[in-house]
Amino acid sequence: MPRFLYADTAGRIYDLPGHRALGLAGGDFMPVPERDLVPLPRGSEVFVIRKGVAVAQRGGALAYIERLSGRRIFPVAGFLPAGYTRTLLPAYVERSEKPLLPLWSYTALAWHKRKICGAAKLVARNPKADPELHSPEQDKRLAELVRERLKRETGNRLLRQLARCALEYHCFAGKNAFYRRWELPLPTSPACNSRCLGCLSWQPAAAAGGCCASQQRLDFVPTPREIADLAVPHLKTADAGIASFGQGCEGEPLLQAATIERAIKLVRSKTDRGTINLNTNGYDPRRIRELARAGLDSVRISLNSSLKKQYDAYYRPVNYSFADVKRSIRTARAAGLFVSVNLLVFPGYTDREQEVTGLLRLLRQGNVDMVQMRNLSIDPWWYIREIPRPKGEALGIAQLIALLKREFPKVRIDYFNIPVKKT
Repeated sequence: MPRFLYADTAGRIYDLPGHRALGLAGGDFMPVPERDLVPLPRGSEVFVIRKGVAVAQRGGALAYIERLSGRRIFPVAGFLPAGYTRTLLPAYVERSEKPLLPLWSYTALAWHKRKICGAAKLVARNPKADPELHSPEQDKRLAELVRERLKRETGNRLLRQLARCALEYHCFAGKNAFYRRWELPLPTSPACNSRCLGCLSWQPAAAAGGCCASQQRLDFVPTPREIADLAVPHLKTADAGIASFGQGCEGEPLLQAATIERAIKLVRSKTDRGTINLNTNGYDPRRIRELARAGLDSVRISLNSSLKKQYDAYYRPVNYSFADVKRSIRTARAAGLFVSVNLLVFPGYTDREQEVTGLLRLLRQGNVDMVQMRNLSIDPWWYIREIPRPKGEALGIAQLIALLKREFPKVRIDYFNIPVKKT
């Protein structure tokens, strides 16, 4: 059976014979299925949750374990690289609500077949996300590329922002800007009209025990020329080139739709190669239509839920509604864009019966080309406290993925943005 793992005060990891590993799904504890376990791939991390009390199963009953042989122990969690969608959260309860955990996608772990394994499914295998491409040796070369590029292009503020993303935040997309490969990020908006619970760049309550933002938000609006000066050479030369608005270090890009529209027209006046993509909360269908006319190729609209109550509780929208988001999906498809739903997956919520029914209803409208099964990075118990749990039983994330593939064979299930134009 998959065996329970824990950490001592020094952070060393042990397994405990006679105790089965459990996972957490929307507030419920359940055994980790063997079929869901994958050995931790390269690029994974293991975390010690020091504010938690570990939960395991012994003799068919729950066991809350704070000490072993008189010594304090802690629950552990994993973080798996992009492409893996977790199926269960780590099994623990909180000693206290604060401080909140940093914004990572915490995954249940177990000792199985003499390996540390995570509860996850490989949704998309993308060699471009190989951690070896972002090794310390590669980063030495990256630093040289950044210095050379900044020396040549001294006046571009957006390039300086991407240099910070690449070197300070170790953003894989930010690094692409300097390697001239794959997806180029184009952060544009310092403002947002959502107040997402797990926002990576805006966390106002950190001083009061809330979590810290993962990165500092962009504090300027680049000009169309600054955008085009980066996008044009990238799309002309990059393999599988994508230029993508809407990044983790910015707010909502549609708030800067006029700037983006001018930038897209400028880019398309120079090259028709590559894909121009927009990652957005989808608050304004009219602006999406205008960007499509300007030359936008694809749009990815983020959702934590197909249900209004759960969506509103997480996104906390300002001056827009969930109905606007659904209209944007329809509008994008009608405008000829490749449409992705960025589904922020949270085990025990995303796969619960009421939620699954809503998701199936959304996809049956025929406006979605791809569903990205991306892990929602947030303190698990914070999400459970703040977001109403959908009704019904949990189907299981792996079972949900299988259901989507069976019901919608023409809808791509993936994890990454993809080029939609031949280059």
